[in-house]
Amino acid sequence: MRLLIVEDEKRLAQSLARGLTAEGYAVDVVHDGREGLYRASEGSYDLVILDIMLPGMNGYRVCAALRAAGHDVPILMLTAKDGEYDEAEGLDTGADDYLTKPFSYVVLVARVKALLRRGGQGAGASPVHVHGDLKVDTAARRVFLGDGEVTLTAKEFAVLEQLVVRAGEVVSKAEILEHVWDFAYEGDPNIVEVYISTLRRKLRAGLIRTVRGAGYRLERAEASP
Repeated sequence: MRLLIVEDEKRLAQSLARGLTAEGYAVDVVHDGREGLYRASEGSYDLVILDIMLPGMNGYRVCAALRAAGHDVPILMLTAKDGEYDEAEGLDTGADDYLTKPFSYVVLVARVKALLRRGGQGAGASPVHVHGDLKVDTAARRVFLGDGEVTLTAKEFAVLEQLVVRAGEVVSKAEILEHVWDFAYEGDPNIVEVYISTLRRKLRAGLIRTVRGAGYRLERAEASP
């Protein structure tokens, strides 16, 4: 899952980004309304966390412009304001939920997860993916192989999620980097191979096939004899 945070309070934005990254999401951050609109319009985000009081263009206008252009990405609006009028205005412009500062980080994560579940259900997608004896629950973030549960780190789960939602298709290293890390990642791209190797060790060696020069493909998992 890839999230965009549009928030001009840099310390808050970076704090949220660190926390959500630890939850297993790929997070991009911008601090300006116009840049946020551009990124949300051009990028493939699963959710946008959007502040209202922004330089360049306020959150109401960003939200309204996205909806007018036909973008249905879930939007969680943040504001220091408080009052029914402000909340109503935010929701009228097409926001999906609203959170008033100061807020609990636990509450924000719960809202994010709820919006992502709602978005997946609206698109007709099931949070549980079953492939042979492999079962991946993307809502509960749990993985089962045969009769046992496999414990994965947040990043390991995020890499597996990219493969399982496109099971049978080739997913490139660049696509995994973009969705599991973020657009600004400048580290070693071979980090993907490290995580693939770990997943093979924890799951089953033949489960993830390398397609030379193209990427990786999740094969059907069959029960061990």
